[in-house]
Amino acid sequence: MKKTMSLFWTFLKIGAFTFGGGYAMIALLQNEFVEKKKWITTEDFFNMTAIAESTPGPVAINSATYIGYRLAGFRGAAASTLAVCIPSFVIIYLISLYFDAFLSLKYVNYAFQGIQVCVVYLILNAGLQMLKEIPRTPLHLLLFTTVFGFMTLFSLLAVSFSSVFYILICGTVGVSAYLLQKLRRKGDDK
Repeated sequence: MKKTMSLFWTFLKIGAFTFGGGYAMIALLQNEFVEKKKWITTEDFFNMTAIAESTPGPVAINSATYIGYRLAGFRGAAASTLAVCIPSFVIIYLISLYFDAFLSLKYVNYAFQGIQVCVVYLILNAGLQMLKEIPRTPLHLLLFTTVFGFMTLFSLLAVSFSSVFYILICGTVGVSAYLLQKLRRKGDDK
């Protein structure tokens, strides 16, 4: 029960101070759960990120549910998911009450412009942190350079290509590489 309450308060804090959605939250999650509290390993964090990204729903909620379940079972998942949603719900509810007046304030507009820059930084920082910690295997390097190259090319040419396809293709390549490795080991054992 103590771990569940700790998860609740931690995710409430993260949910309250994360602007930009789940991708911006990833850096905060890594800092809080891997580096500070050491509740999950870097490998668990990468698994969480992959699962949260590839399952339906918002990345922030999927991440909270995964970490909560991993650390405290069903109660941890429920507490973490609820806690990460509360701040956004309250803020959106309050904004909806005064939406027109809120948007007409020029200081709010300037604040959002500043927050946008911060969100880009948070997402970039999370990506670079993960990139530094991924093992430098030939498969990882090949996948990274290929995906990075195609994403850059498609962005420059304004070609619409869903990130879901990148995930599915890379997942298929990863499973194929594993199966090939397994077949080679089986052949070497004979």
